[in-house]
Amino acid sequence: MRLDVATVLVQWSAGGLLGCWVTTRRRLVGVGYGWLLRSVFVVLAFGGAAAGLAESTQTVGAVVRDAGALVMACGALGALLVSVVRRSAGVAGERSFNPTLDLLAPLAGLVALFGAAAAVGGAYPLSAARLLAGGLLLGLVTDAMLLGHWYLVQPGLPRDPIREIVRLCAPAWLLDVSLLLVPTGMLSVLSGSINDGYGGLLGAMWVVSAITTIALLWVTWRALAEPYYSAVMAATGLLYLTILMSFGTDVLARALLAR
Repeated sequence: MRLDVATVLVQWSAGGLLGCWVTTRRRLVGVGYGWLLRSVFVVLAFGGAAAGLAESTQTVGAVVRDAGALVMACGALGALLVSVVRRSAGVAGERSFNPTLDLLAPLAGLVALFGAAAAVGGAYPLSAARLLAGGLLLGLVTDAMLLGHWYLVQPGLPRDPIREIVRLCAPAWLLDVSLLLVPTGMLSVLSGSINDGYGGLLGAMWVVSAITTIALLWVTWRALAEPYYSAVMAATGLLYLTILMSFGTDVLARALLAR
């Protein structure tokens, strides 16, 4: 299997846009948060498609990935435009934005990741499962961090939305790490069967990243249990670090397995 920029951007945006729907479906967070997430992940999705189209070789899987990424970006952009048009209705009015529209983009992203699994190689079911799990982890952690910032804009917002996203990050982490350990996986790197090129240092870094990711999520959850408003800001800061560790957990592992 191989690691490429296009696939990372596509899986990141697919997971993030799914997390967008998880939050918008509650109709609690202001319309601007949806605008923020859709805008961020539209850029990532278009970037993934552009990176894929720039590759010198195009397999069937790569074509499906790139086409799916374009449809995903257009779907999120369409949802963004509808939300802007209906902004005067707020999030709960009769003519307000229908959160179901936010499902169209991640569904296209799912198709894109099925294509990406064929493009990166390896055992197809395992490759597809790893891409889906990694996309969930990266996307949900990013959503949680951006939602934490949104509490500055909407300070009266209940903590249920950010707690929900942080809570979903934990099973995403467990699924991603478990799949990365399935042979041929990170156990082969840790045992030395796959040489990381640095005497086991990169394998150890992956272990640290994986453990630190779940530890930071637990600390973030504990911070959100505090009644003070500053606790949300502390949780947001912790989520910045969690994003970095999540990339170490997922992307570093796939880079080592691609050696």
